[in-house]
Amino acid sequence: MSTRASTSTLAAFAAPGIVTLCLFFLVPVCAVLVGAVSDGGSAFVRLAADPVFWNGLRGTLILGTAAPLFSLAIGFCVALTLSRLAPGLRTAALIAISLPLTFSGLIVAYGFILLLGRSGFVTLLLAELGLDPAVTGAFIFSPIGLGLAYSYYLVPRVVLIVLPAISNFDRNQLIAARSLGAGGTRALFDVMLPQIMPSLVAAFCLTSAVAIGAYGTALALVGTQVNILPLVLYSKVSETGTDLPAASAASLVLVAICAAVVALGEAVGGRRKS
Repeated sequence: MSTRASTSTLAAFAAPGIVTLCLFFLVPVCAVLVGAVSDGGSAFVRLAADPVFWNGLRGTLILGTAAPLFSLAIGFCVALTLSRLAPGLRTAALIAISLPLTFSGLIVAYGFILLLGRSGFVTLLLAELGLDPAVTGAFIFSPIGLGLAYSYYLVPRVVLIVLPAISNFDRNQLIAARSLGAGGTRALFDVMLPQIMPSLVAAFCLTSAVAIGAYGTALALVGTQVNILPLVLYSKVSETGTDLPAASAASLVLVAICAAVVALGEAVGGRRKS
């Protein structure tokens, strides 16, 4: 005989989540919305006429797509390898892989500067081989270097999302596919990937939302040299510019993009699961 929780019990369990959502999402977004329309909505007009905003939006979309795709490919390979390890060794590896999630963006940026900057450890080693430190050390301060720094803390997120799906996958299906003549790569793409696709989509959308909204790492590494939306937002509230209504409008655009990416992941993942 099945039992169902009463409506009051369900409401009591849902209340903390609703309160948290209101306090830390709905109220701040409403406050930003009020700030964006405080000058009659002209902030959106100024934002739409600003080429810096559109360049930042394009840079954000490119970085928010390329870095998660790279992280997804690396994270999938790492998760596939971890799924074949013994439980104890897998747990130890997961602890090590999850360490980047405990660091702030500024610490990550500083670590990459010490490693790959113009006076970084790797840069100085390459200088012993005859490479110019001014050239090799500039890599980490480029858009590609910024994407690499993002991947440092995006890959662990991919691994943590994809690993359970791979671990629960029935490998006998791969054995059956191999016995029918399929190669290892063909069996992987035709048998495994379609079944774990919801997890892959969820991992991509989550990491994309994180990359789109990341701020500290980008500011510490490239400053305003790379035009992305979080840095455009920073420029509008810094000492050089205090256009708070336009900053609020840009914030709403950033929130809308992140929400759309997460909603897309939920929609595609839910459809695949069903």
